[in-house]
Amino acid sequence: MRPDTPAENVVDHTAEAARLERTADRYPEDAEALLLRAAAHLELADARPAATALYDRLLATPDALENAALVRALKASNLWEYDHEAEARAIIDGIRATPPRDPAPWVIVAESLEAHDELEAAHDTFTEAATLLLTDVAEPPYATHPLLFGRHRVRRMLGLPHDDWDARADTLHSSPVSLDELHDPKRVWSLGSDNPAELEAEISRLQAELGAFRAALSRPFPVAVLHWPAEELSELLSAYPELAAEYPSHPEHLATIESSLRELSTSGTPNLGIVTGTVPSYEAFAASEGSSPSDTTLLPQYATTLAARGRAVAWPPQRTSDCWCGQPQPYDACHGA
Repeated sequence: MRPDTPAENVVDHTAEAARLERTADRYPEDAEALLLRAAAHLELADARPAATALYDRLLATPDALENAALVRALKASNLWEYDHEAEARAIIDGIRATPPRDPAPWVIVAESLEAHDELEAAHDTFTEAATLLLTDVAEPPYATHPLLFGRHRVRRMLGLPHDDWDARADTLHSSPVSLDELHDPKRVWSLGSDNPAELEAEISRLQAELGAFRAALSRPFPVAVLHWPAEELSELLSAYPELAAEYPSHPEHLATIESSLRELSTSGTPNLGIVTGTVPSYEAFAASEGSSPSDTTLLPQYATTLAARGRAVAWPPQRTSDCWCGQPQPYDACHGA
């Protein structure tokens, strides 16, 4: 617990993991996201064998997973932390041999290697991922930034000169303290200094690094707006015509989503997202609330519940990414125009 954390905010990680497992049983379509969060709580509780059991539970049906490589990477990182190094290395080698297109598994295995002083292997892993995912990419997606930042950090620790990927990382970094300062291996030496000015400067650097880390990894689930695809909206209105006042037409529904999110963004609301509804899921939610699906007050509650279950997609997308509405054209040529 941090010194500035009130006692009432302390998380019982074991209890939270158990709660998430129960929720996964209720919502099997979201089991992957919920069980990964449960495993993370078990790791924080130092119940690492129990966390491995959850990873194995997910990997028992790999074809049903949205991101099997991520689950394997998390399992490898966890195994290495309680002296199962050989198995962890085997899993890491397998991930690198069948390279995933998602940056998250790469970051996890590279940072695991780095944490165990395998700096050359970590550097090679970061570089493989950047070459695979970012070659000829003009604007690196947000999810790939940790690849470039991690590679920059490892290269500084190895004493290697800056290259083009490091320059790209510098341009993406937004903290007031530069990456070169944050990743300087010598800065830890100043912690043993008797000079108050040096200690104060190092504390400022550490606070900046901690702030960036918390912003990246500790964001709450998004303020989410509910999106109905055309077929789902048609089915919804056929079954519950009372909702027609909320959704006069599908094009107007899409326009309202974009305008609402822009208003929220302008007002300073952070971490916005979109959740996509389905009629069966909405009907099940209404039943769980003991209400009728025609009750319009359920709609925002349904959106919040989907977001809390990890179903939100961040808004706005990258300009050149597919538009959130599902049309086969980039965001900046569709609703981002």
